Amino acid sequence: MTRGISAIVTGAASGIGAATALKLAQTGACLTLHTRRSAKRLEDVANQARNKGAEVETVIGDLAEPGTGHEIVAAHKNRFGDLDALVANAGFPLLVALDAMTPEDIAYAFRGNTQSLFELVQACHPLLQSSSCPRVVALSSFTAHVFRTDMPQFPASAASKGAVETAVRSLSLGLAKDGITVNCVVPGYIRKDAGTSDGLDEAALHEIEGRIPLKRLGSPQDIANCICFLISAEASYISGQTLHVNGGLI
Repeated sequence: MTRGISAIVTGAASGIGAATALKLAQTGACLTLHTRRSAKRLEDVANQARNKGAEVETVIGDLAEPGTGHEIVAAHKNRFGDLDALVANAGFPLLVALDAMTPEDIAYAFRGNTQSLFELVQACHPLLQSSSCPRVVALSSFTAHVFRTDMPQFPASAASKGAVETAVRSLSLGLAKDGITVNCVVPGYIRKDAGTSDGLDEAALHEIEGRIPLKRLGSPQDIANCICFLISAEASYISGQTLHVNGGLI
């Protein structure tokens, strides 16, 4: 059997992470899928990937806690030995107004969204150096770009995701000598899977849809398609870039 891609996808229990994992899953694929705490959802995604012919390892842990990134990579190395791609998708929207925000809210946003990226890349670097097609794709958010009085604001998430984009540019330069591309995908408003929530009700989401030029929320598959392109051999000359997938949202 031909060996497929060897990849780590964080935040893979639902939404963009799950869609990416299932798009990558194919006969011979070796996937390590992570979630912070949604063990049952993650196992459902893992079983779907296995049914597509992939071998799958799962890891549960909070990336805001130091060491979790290294644990994920160690689990992948112990199971599969090699690595072609890291998809640093895990993150969360912190819908907390400025006056209600605590120092711990801010610190947690940066630990979970920004610090974890550096830890994951540090841990993955030795494995990626041995790949013939090494890739890192990190996920940012429209919250780092869209600042409007008629839409909800996520100040701590915005700041931490903006830092992710800066980190991607810096990492792409530092890892270029090893042939590793590093890029960032910036989703717009994406419809959540049933049973999950970003804190916005259906009425709020309906209003937001009307403000998106394409008049719809994005789907997890819309973002997964972009991620998987950046992982592919066809994207070998793309690095240090930030790609917005948002229906024209401004």
